Amino acid sequence: MAAASGDGEVEIHVVEVAESPSSSDESSPLLAVDDADNKPPRMTIFSVSYPRREPLKEPSSSVTDPEIAFLNQIVSWIWSGSRHSGLLCMASSSVIYYIMDVLLGIFPVGSAPIYQTVFTRCTILLIMSFMWLKRTGLPLLLPTHARNVLVLRSLTGFVSLLSFIYSVQNLPVSYAVLLNFATPIMASIGAMIILQEKLPRSHIGGLTCSFIGLLLILQPILLSEGSLTETFQMDNVVTDGRKDVILAIFVGIFSTILGGVSYCLIRAGAVAADQPVYTVFSFAILACPLSAICILIFQEFVLPNLFTFLLMMVLGVLAFYAEILLARGLQLGRIAKVTNIQYIKVLLWQLWSMTYLGAGPSSNKIIGCLLILASVCGTAYFGPDKENE
Repeated sequence: MAAASGDGEVEIHVVEVAESPSSSDESSPLLAVDDADNKPPRMTIFSVSYPRREPLKEPSSSVTDPEIAFLNQIVSWIWSGSRHSGLLCMASSSVIYYIMDVLLGIFPVGSAPIYQTVFTRCTILLIMSFMWLKRTGLPLLLPTHARNVLVLRSLTGFVSLLSFIYSVQNLPVSYAVLLNFATPIMASIGAMIILQEKLPRSHIGGLTCSFIGLLLILQPILLSEGSLTETFQMDNVVTDGRKDVILAIFVGIFSTILGGVSYCLIRAGAVAADQPVYTVFSFAILACPLSAICILIFQEFVLPNLFTFLLMMVLGVLAFYAEILLARGLQLGRIAKVTNIQYIKVLLWQLWSMTYLGAGPSSNKIIGCLLILASVCGTAYFGPDKENE
C-alpha cells in the first residue's frame, strides 16, 4: 500500500507484519488445527502434565496389586507352572485336610448328625463346582467320553465314604485312621491293575516307609489295653461282641479298597475330561440326594445352631478346594508317587499335638515322624514322572 514511500511507512509495514501472526492466531483458530501436525509441542505440553497427577490419586493400588499378582503367581505355579505341580497340589490338599481336622478338634461339630454333615458338605461341593464351571465357561454336562468313568468314580467314592463312617462309628478312632491311611497302598495296587501303571521300587519303598512310620506313631494306642477293650461307640451307636468288631474291621478294609479304586477312577476321569473339577461335580451330583436319603432312613434332621452352621460352611468350602487339588494332583502324577505325599498330614498332626495339645514326644513318635519326613522328601527328590498317560 505505502511500500513505495519512505522509511517510516516501511516501519509501519514491519509492525503490521509483526502483529499479523497474533491477530491471525486470534481470528482464525482453524490455522492451529491445520498446523497441529507441524506443532506437536502444543499438544504434548498439557497432555504430559495430567498423567503425573493420576498415580497420586491411587496410592493403595500400587501396594495391593503386586501382592495380588504375587499370590496369583504362586497359585498358578502350584497348579500347572512347575514340574512338581502334581506333588504340590497333593501336598496343598493334605494341608487343607489337616486344617479341617484342626478346626474340628478346636470346634467340634457335636450338634449335627454325621449324615447331615455329609449332606451339607456335598451341597457346598455341588454349588462351588457349578460356579467353577460357569465362571470358566465349561459345559455343565459331563463329557460323553468320560461320563461312565465319572459316574463309576462317584459310586465308589460314596460307598467308600459310607463304609468309612460305619467303621468310625464301630471301631476305635485309631483303627479307623490306620485303615484309612492304607488307601494310598490300595490305590497303588489298583493303578497297577486298572491303569496299567508301573510300580517302581522307589515308589514301593516310599509307601512302605510312610506306612511303617504311621504304625510307629499309632503303636502305643493300637497295643494299649484300653483301646482293645474300650466301648466302640459314636453318635450313641454301641456295638458289643466280637462279631460286630470283626464286621466293622472288614467294612473298614472294604472302604480302603474302594477308596483306592476311587483314586484310580479320579485320575482316569480327570485325564479323560481334562478338567479335575468334573470329578468333584459328578460326585456331588450323586452324593447330595443319596446323603439326603440316608438322613431320612438312619437319622432325624437336627437344626444346628448358627455357630455350627457357619463351621459346617467353612469346612465345606475347604473340602471343595482340597478335593480339587487332590484330583489335580492325581491327574498330573502317578498314583503311587503323589499319594505318598498324603502322609504329610500325619506328620503335621503330630507336630500340632506335641506343640499345642501338650502330647508328650516319645521315641516311637519321633522315629515315625522322621520316617514319614524322609519318605516325603525322597518322593520330591526323585522328581516328577516324565510320562503323560
